Amino acid sequence: MRVLILGGKTGFIGSHLSTKLKDPFQCDFVSMRNLSWATDNILADCMINLVGKAHDFTGKATESDFFFANFELAKKAFELFISSQAKLFIHISSLAAIEEVESAKSLSENASYNSVSPYGRSKQAAEEWLLSQKLPTDKKLIILRPPMVHGAGDKGNLKQLFSIVSKGIPYPLVRFKNKRSFLSIDNFCFYIEQILLQNEKLSSGIYHLSDDETLSSNEIVKIMKQETGLKIPCFPLPKRIISFLSKLGDHTRAFPLNTWRLKKLTSNLVVSNKKIKVALEIERLPKTAKEGLRDTIRALKQQH
Repeated sequence: MRVLILGGKTGFIGSHLSTKLKDPFQCDFVSMRNLSWATDNILADCMINLVGKAHDFTGKATESDFFFANFELAKKAFELFISSQAKLFIHISSLAAIEEVESAKSLSENASYNSVSPYGRSKQAAEEWLLSQKLPTDKKLIILRPPMVHGAGDKGNLKQLFSIVSKGIPYPLVRFKNKRSFLSIDNFCFYIEQILLQNEKLSSGIYHLSDDETLSSNEIVKIMKQETGLKIPCFPLPKRIISFLSKLGDHTRAFPLNTWRLKKLTSNLVVSNKKIKVALEIERLPKTAKEGLRDTIRALKQQH
């Protein structure tokens, strides 16, 4: 099976797919930095769109930057798919397309859109546009919504939290209790492999991906402490003081916590992966949530 992956081979997810997807797959990677390739006659059975912009730790990215990377390029990728011989288009969206802050219940694929950031809104716009397109009868569109994907090479929020913990800074958020869904890169690659092998079992549409178990922020910090061997003290500040300090962080980058990061670290955000697991008859994922997290922390420790 020839698989064309849109997005750099050296990116976080692309680099892992390049090593995980072996026989019977032949993977080719195409960067979207140079769009001249779009005029070529590309031979592929399946196309996977990894192109997008997620992280902006500089604060310089504009809404138009996100919409270009996550919406306009998704349109170009899909138009290429329609004109190609490929039968399957897998678009990597994000849970942020429907929810970015908090959900007390497990989110299914039927949840209403509630994106709030430029990133989430651009992902939502891409989904809505893709779903509005008329598919030829012999082609299929699969939209995947993972929560935060982590692993070796990850540059996201887990890396930011690890950088704080590894400095021995006392952890102040102990009094916040939460549950969040994550997805280890090993489990992500497993889902992709199973979709490619068994795509006849899936109808066009949206599917949520996640680990089977949730993790709390307190559990994440505890495992970070275990893996690093650091005796990091906990400093359980009252919630009202944390909330006040986070508002100060909204006005200066010198303070590591702002209201947005506080919500990300302490709110509940749980995903249901039931739909895709039932469709593909997946009983157990390769890694538990804690096993995947330990792999990531060990990788971050080596990089640190």
